Amino acid sequence: MEVKLWNDKREREMYDNFADLFAIIKATEKLEKAYVRDIVSSQEYEPECLKLIAQFKTLTSSLKDWVPSIERFVETYKMDCPAALNRLLVSGVPATIEHRTSASASTATSAATVAECVQYFITAMDSLKLNMVAVDQVHPLLSDLSASLNKLSILPPDYEGKVKMKEWIGKLSKMGAADELTEQQARQLHFDLESSYNSFMAALPNLGN
Repeated sequence: MEVKLWNDKREREMYDNFADLFAIIKATEKLEKAYVRDIVSSQEYEPECLKLIAQFKTLTSSLKDWVPSIERFVETYKMDCPAALNRLLVSGVPATIEHRTSASASTATSAATVAECVQYFITAMDSLKLNMVAVDQVHPLLSDLSASLNKLSILPPDYEGKVKMKEWIGKLSKMGAADELTEQQARQLHFDLESSYNSFMAALPNLGN
């Protein structure tokens, strides 16, 4: 006999999101322990940690009505993840960036902006995958991403992410708010975001230099 955990599509989505949140917290705990034990290098740890932090922030933002307290969520599902909670709730940036920037307030600001940029990249790419292609949905995401990228002095003026986001914002500004990207445009934008994200992550080692 099949037992259903949900009564409708909204409840099913809620449980799917709970499972994603559980997985992100568990993955962060494992990553933190692996880094402390020298099982993963700093170069492997940092981009993965940034990605998990960004996914966590995006997911918890959409779940705030269902999960008002992450600590209570962890307690309810009997999760023993102190390192993950510290990284996701207290620090908000990878240990590598945290340690590199502890002596410099200005660089610490850059570290927070790096985490912010990663979150905007992932949010924009995920939104396109969910077919959120209306101009009034896409434009704010790209504007936020562009503004964050421009805060980082470690990125050269000709960094492809800055250039491409400026081009896309220009295109969207000429369209109506209710207009939608074509399938080809959405595919190209996702490709440009992914390419820019990869080059952004490759530039991260320069943050502490």
